[in-house]
Amino acid sequence: MSDDDRWHRPLKQIRGGALRGDTGQTTGMTRWEAISGKTTGAEKLWMGQTHVAPGTKSGDHHHGEAETAIYVLSGTPAFVFADGDEEVRLETQPGDYIFVPPYVPHREENPGAEEAVVVIARSSQEGIVVNLESLWPDTPPTAPEAPGAPGAR
Repeated sequence: MSDDDRWHRPLKQIRGGALRGDTGQTTGMTRWEAISGKTTGAEKLWMGQTHVAPGTKSGDHHHGEAETAIYVLSGTPAFVFADGDEEVRLETQPGDYIFVPPYVPHREENPGAEEAVVVIARSSQEGIVVNLESLWPDTPPTAPEAPGAPGAR
């Protein structure tokens, strides 16, 4: 098989018991990596799980330029973000989906009595995690300049 034979590349399987914890972490939660550049050679996708213990809040964080899709597998996690000066809580249950746009500071909370487990997919090949002191960071993140844009290098 030649390197440019895109029709005959192997599929990759990651068993549930083989998820890796050596990815970006935030206090109050544990991320488990399944599909990434380092585990499967993925070029545009990161996928894994996040576990949040009962009565726990994660630290505030964002995921850089990556879009994040979340599927609630178990528990009743809440996703908290800032809207102006107010905190907004999206309370979820199994079967719900959450979309987190790039650079949006947020945190996960688990007010429930059982562990909350969510499945995460991101539009990057690695699990980008930028931990923050607050949902209102002193310096908001900026998107990188597009090539050829005025002021771009």
